[in-house]
Amino acid sequence: MEIHLVPIEKPEAINFILGQSHFIKTVEDLHEALVSSVPGIQFGLAFCEASGKRLIRWSGTNQEMIALAQKNARAIGAGHSFILFLGEGFYPLNVLKAVQNVPEVCRIFCATANPTSVIVAQEGEGRGILGVIDGFSPLGIEGEEDIAWRKGFLRAIGYKA
Repeated sequence: MEIHLVPIEKPEAINFILGQSHFIKTVEDLHEALVSSVPGIQFGLAFCEASGKRLIRWSGTNQEMIALAQKNARAIGAGHSFILFLGEGFYPLNVLKAVQNVPEVCRIFCATANPTSVIVAQEGEGRGILGVIDGFSPLGIEGEEDIAWRKGFLRAIGYKA
């Protein structure tokens, strides 16, 4: 078995969700879940089929995000994995529960805009995701000033009253 580290290639501000599902129907069901959750959402989705034709199936509402999804899905190449890129101004927080509630979705590895690498195992013709490296290691424990900043930030962006 070989272990590979696959970096996610994307613009800095773009968020994505990486997950695992179990059926070709994933592409259409995720598309429907996203457009039903956030009107006007811009996204691109790619799903690595694990049997049959073993194609990268795709969908989306934004050509740039679709191209990102296809490129990264090809690089990861793990059966039954999916990657969903959200257009600028759209966030996992607003769609994650809808994605998790799609019956074919088995797990979510990450939902982030951070620099991310995917840890992939390969055995023969099969590949699987072992996990992800999401962002960077902490530099310390937040103090009172950091807590005040966090609370102010969440209110400034409208996520807390």
